[in-house]
Amino acid sequence: MTAPLRALLDREDRPAPPSAWSASRTLAWRAVLRIKHVPEQIFDATVLPVIMALMFTFLFGGAIAGSTGTYVQYLVPGILVTSVTMVTIYTGMGINNDIEKGVFDRIRSLPIWRPAPLVGAILGDVLRYVLTVVTIMVVGLLLGFRPGGGASGVLAAVALLLVFAFAFSWVWTMFGLLLRSEKSMMGVSMLVLFPLTFLSNVFVDPQTMPGWLRSFVTLNPITHLVTAVRSLCAGRPDPAAIGWVMLFAVLFIAVFGTVTMRLYQRR
Repeated sequence: MTAPLRALLDREDRPAPPSAWSASRTLAWRAVLRIKHVPEQIFDATVLPVIMALMFTFLFGGAIAGSTGTYVQYLVPGILVTSVTMVTIYTGMGINNDIEKGVFDRIRSLPIWRPAPLVGAILGDVLRYVLTVVTIMVVGLLLGFRPGGGASGVLAAVALLLVFAFAFSWVWTMFGLLLRSEKSMMGVSMLVLFPLTFLSNVFVDPQTMPGWLRSFVTLNPITHLVTAVRSLCAGRPDPAAIGWVMLFAVLFIAVFGTVTMRLYQRR
């Protein structure tokens, strides 16, 4: 063994282990690079929201609100919430795919903060949320959406939406650890997301619904999120709706985050 190599191996000092933030940030960047190398992944975050906005505005705007110009003011915040909420499923799908390929076990064997792979995957998907928000706002402005709260109101609405999306992603992280394949993830996501998004105030005023359905809509977290986003975009913040959104976000993290970590430790 050469002297320089012996001297290197005999050194007592060792590199400091990565911090929790450093490990999470590195794995978040890995999630971003996956989008870069497989850009088809962002189609659902960009193309689908545009189709939904155009379809509901021009097909149903006149029937629901009397004119497309009036309806677009009501619809755009709802489409914004719906699109970002649907994109959150990719967090669980990414983790599920890593588990199937054995990549997840390799990452778990690294000397890093244990929750880093989960937290990093969720943080990495923030790029999808931002792309979705930008796409919807551009299309909305082209359709005639004019937020009364200006840029500050829209930014506040987006910040609240991102907080909720981060919390809601823990639901899909749990399913990503529980289910066996991406197809199973897609099936479960449709069962969860369709009732939450369509049985809400995204597309129509709940006052037009029958009483039994209105009760569910009132309890739906998406309803409170849409109300809060609309109020912030309009420049008239609704403290009650914002408070409910923050409460739901805390509950999602506390309940599903805890369950996810227990499943993660047992794998």
